[in-house]
Amino acid sequence: MIEQNRYDVLIVGSGPAGLGAAIYAVRTGLKTAVIDRSPVSGGQVLMTYEVDNYLGLPGLSGSELSDKFRMHADSLGAAFITADVQEIENAPGKKIVHTVEGDFEAKAVILATGASHSRLGVPGEEKFSGMGVSYCATCDGAFFRKRTVAVVGGGDVAVEDAVFLAGICEKVYLIHRRDKLRAADSLQKKLLSLKNVEVIWNSEVKEIVGEDIVEGICVYNNVSKERSSLGVNGVFIAVGIVPNTEPFQGMVEMDEKGYILADETCVTSQKGIFAIGDIRKKPMRQIITAVADGANAVHSVQNYFMEQ
Repeated sequence: MIEQNRYDVLIVGSGPAGLGAAIYAVRTGLKTAVIDRSPVSGGQVLMTYEVDNYLGLPGLSGSELSDKFRMHADSLGAAFITADVQEIENAPGKKIVHTVEGDFEAKAVILATGASHSRLGVPGEEKFSGMGVSYCATCDGAFFRKRTVAVVGGGDVAVEDAVFLAGICEKVYLIHRRDKLRAADSLQKKLLSLKNVEVIWNSEVKEIVGEDIVEGICVYNNVSKERSSLGVNGVFIAVGIVPNTEPFQGMVEMDEKGYILADETCVTSQKGIFAIGDIRKKPMRQIITAVADGANAVHSVQNYFMEQ
């Protein structure tokens, strides 16, 4: 393998977690490269209209914050490779990352491929993404203070989102396609005790409408077969999230949902492989926790190298 394709550490993914890891890795003197299928860094943050909860940088759009992260990594000399990772080979004393653009070698690999929110797949969803359609209530809820919103889903995340939003919004609709929720009983009791929350049972969102921003949703009742419209300013979709870990199946231990098992050290079951950000099993997935994972992982990489 040619020398330019050899690194101390390869980071797969260039969202906040991957870029955070890149900054820390370069600053420790490690020869570092970031591999991502997209030439534009940022991951899910790019879909966020405004980020108001990242320390010291309030009011930036997701793309602006991502640009700052990327420029920081660029300024320190991190290398960036645009390629789609297909497989990681565990060779003696090294890892070989196979991509459609060729093979790359590293002493350690940090996985930071993030996760994808499950979509409703209805008209208007993509059009209004970041303009009233959100997949993170704790990230974007503050922008809908004293307004009317809808939450779509029936699991723990959807109910938690509805409860959270009820504390800042005038009215919250929870739209669920069945006649009972899947969330924990304690969450359901809390939700149903809130006077400004209305559950729309046996119903599905069929369209999200508006001009430049969300103005309403079209709802279909799958029992009565009736269609209706609700005026809302925002739609929070909480119908599931899928970690982007398919290429790593069988290489590291995962839970039943595909999240990689790793604690705050970001160490996985495979020596020399580390997992950070939304692919790691953890209770909170935010930009600030993703960046923290990057720092923790590089610290663990240094420990790993000292043990060799």
